[in-house]
Amino acid sequence: MNHDSSLPKRGRKIPRKPRWGIYGGNAMIEDYEYDAEPRPVLYQQEGKNSLKNLDFVLMCRAVLIAATITSFNPGTFAQKQASQPSNTNQQQVFSQNAAAERIVNLDVLKNEVKQYHDCTCTCGCYARDLDAQADRAIAFLRRRAAQKRVTKKLAVVLDIDETSLTNYKELQQSGFNYVQRDWNAWIDAAQAPAIPGTLRLYKEAQKLGVNVIFITGRSESQRAATERNLSNQGFTNWQKLILRPASAALQSTTAYKSSMRAQIVREGYKLVLNVGDQWSDLKGTPEAEFSIKYPDPYYLIP
Repeated sequence: MNHDSSLPKRGRKIPRKPRWGIYGGNAMIEDYEYDAEPRPVLYQQEGKNSLKNLDFVLMCRAVLIAATITSFNPGTFAQKQASQPSNTNQQQVFSQNAAAERIVNLDVLKNEVKQYHDCTCTCGCYARDLDAQADRAIAFLRRRAAQKRVTKKLAVVLDIDETSLTNYKELQQSGFNYVQRDWNAWIDAAQAPAIPGTLRLYKEAQKLGVNVIFITGRSESQRAATERNLSNQGFTNWQKLILRPASAALQSTTAYKSSMRAQIVREGYKLVLNVGDQWSDLKGTPEAEFSIKYPDPYYLIP
């Protein structure tokens, strides 16, 4: 554009402090002001037009930004994101209750019990563990019998179920649950096999002249079937077979069995050995000189 040289020159350009832009991030727009020297009318008009154009552009951008913000819907955005196919390489996530997972599943435990009985797991071998405990009992009894005085009546106390006789067949059929009707029918059938280690101990005690006394939690009403089962399995000529009387039905096993042992002591017997599969067979006053605990993963009698 050509201008008349007669027009006065515009004033000096004086920078003034930059201000923050209203868009475009943190970019600063540098603005300038001029000194008080008047500008030609033509330049003033161009400046006014430029300012009008800038105001129009800014107004349009502001309208677009406001419309974009208003139309944004977070829910719609999330749905679109969810509808997109996931990355096949992304690791899958499973949620679980960590506290509950510390409890071993019951079916897993039952299967392990079966494997333990059949000696097919790394958890041990039931028959081998029984034999080991029976051998300890026999070794002790031999040493103790060698110290016997003629005036003393040495006695061995034996539990019956899972100590002298095994009920594994019935336990497995019942899913390792106690069903009273099925249990009583099993007892009445008198078909429980002997535990070999205990039968060896029984015969060793008889050979050493040590009295054998059975104390069982079975009911007195089951005496005939119990005697028949013991005799059929080779347990014969015992000194006593004590079954739970109706008067002791509400007693704990520990209280009932310890009271029976106390009665035996009053009768002049010296309790040198006690063998059982439950702690309630062994604990309580009086206790034997030596008590042997057999393994029993099937049930617990407190």
